[in-house]
Amino acid sequence: MTYPILSARAKAREGWNGFIIVGLGNPGPRYARNRHNVGFRCLRELAARHGIPLDRREKNARVGRGVICEQPVLLALPQTFMNESGRAVAALARFYHVEPERLLVVYDDLDLPPGALRLRPGGGSGGHKGMRSITQHLGSEAFPRLRIGIGRPPGRMDPADYVLQDFSAGEIPLIEEALERAVLAIETWLSEGIERAMDRYNQRPPAEEAP
Repeated sequence: MTYPILSARAKAREGWNGFIIVGLGNPGPRYARNRHNVGFRCLRELAARHGIPLDRREKNARVGRGVICEQPVLLALPQTFMNESGRAVAALARFYHVEPERLLVVYDDLDLPPGALRLRPGGGSGGHKGMRSITQHLGSEAFPRLRIGIGRPPGRMDPADYVLQDFSAGEIPLIEEALERAVLAIETWLSEGIERAMDRYNQRPPAEEAP
């Protein structure tokens, strides 16, 4: 699938043979430590590790351009709030003329235990409203995604309330370690391809591994 070029400015991007990596979350300090914002946190750690400032605004996103593992990358944090993430992601993909296999989205997943990672080359939204928005605006599900487990809400708690809470004290070490592994998974995806990254990082979190 090839995204249409929307403007004369976009034509200048055709020679940019790079990758777009998107972290999903809600903008603003109120949401910064929420479970729903692990995608934002992962992208910020990746950016800091490689000295890429996320100090520009493009297409309803905060972005930074740089090089990771010898690959040109655009890192993006949509500023549209989670449920409208697709507006920013599709606009960036079209503007930079990036093919779906060069677009990676990082986000939280209720169906994975805290700290687990799952990298996949494509698939459905799994009920995640940010991913649903992206697939609708792109018109495709055939793009890589990296899910970071946040676990299910306890008892009868509404999942919508749960994802907007901060992590518990017991979850924090698992999530911090998961974010470190997520950054390594992204670097492996860029340098060695998705199959190698999946083989290496689609594992249970350390607390769940057999002794």
